Amino acid sequence: MTDSSPKKQRNLLKTLPGLLISAFFLWYTFHKITFAEFRAVRLVQPIWIVGVLAFTLASYTLRCLRWTRMMLPTGASFGVCARVLMTSLAANNILPLRIGDIMRVFTYAGDLGTSPSVILSTVILEKLLDIFVLGLLFVSTMGSIATHSYHVAAYTSLAISFAGLLVLLVGAKPLQPRLAAIFQKLPTNGIMTKLEHWITLALDATARLGVGGSLLLLVYSAVIWTCEGMIFVSALKLVGVPTDRVGPWLAVSFANLSYLIPSSPGAIGPFELAVKTSLVSHGAPASQSALFGLMLHVWLLISITGAGGIIFLLHRIKIHNHTPLLTEIETLPVELP
Repeated sequence: MTDSSPKKQRNLLKTLPGLLISAFFLWYTFHKITFAEFRAVRLVQPIWIVGVLAFTLASYTLRCLRWTRMMLPTGASFGVCARVLMTSLAANNILPLRIGDIMRVFTYAGDLGTSPSVILSTVILEKLLDIFVLGLLFVSTMGSIATHSYHVAAYTSLAISFAGLLVLLVGAKPLQPRLAAIFQKLPTNGIMTKLEHWITLALDATARLGVGGSLLLLVYSAVIWTCEGMIFVSALKLVGVPTDRVGPWLAVSFANLSYLIPSSPGAIGPFELAVKTSLVSHGAPASQSALFGLMLHVWLLISITGAGGIIFLLHRIKIHNHTPLLTEIETLPVELP
């Protein structure tokens, strides 16, 4: 009990910079927008509500299917994988320090019938796939928001990451002993040890699935982000923001890559600025672009957090778990394995 207060103070200090960053991004995005512009927002084509709902459902159902595929060697069912994944996504949206991912690795290892290290290997692979597809989409749509030198750097980085991902997906098994030999020759320190461990976990995850299963995950990822892009397309049609065909696809890639910026849970602030910058570069008015980013972000946060939260609560009621969530979180390890 005596360690509880200092631990809470340390966590507060860790989250405060992110909150300040989010506050700055929100101010920078919205400080020139008047209240009248907020009130002027209208649903221009309400039929596109169907598109927003359908593609949101499709995107997150496919995420659950993809993770179930990753967990296939463990024997975990789709129902359990979907519950754990949606719960972790909801927690990431409202709790700091990516607590949702840590819960997925540690809290639900028993439910999934495997070890935290195995779950972590799939989480790492999941992130690598998402970042690769988003990077590909961003590079192919960034157009006017980047200089020529940035284009060269971006294409070079994408080519390297594509080669690396291809090797990871196709040659995971033979790579493991070679990488172990390389790391043995490098200086031993905390960072290098963690890096070796995480790379080994990602290789383990792909090796368990085989080449065909790993390539299927790449297809899943492409379809997932196509559905995510269609959420943006549908929402733009819904509120009537004028932009070209490229605008929403740049917005979906830039906005989701903005989650890499340290900020508050849910990337509040960076997401809105990324959407505004993307749409303005493709002909949309600045105020409409910013308000669109805010409304869409609110929808994504409410729908995913709401779905994950309901699933989480129903499961706790089913298993008669009355332990307060914050108490459970305090028992989690301070870092990933």
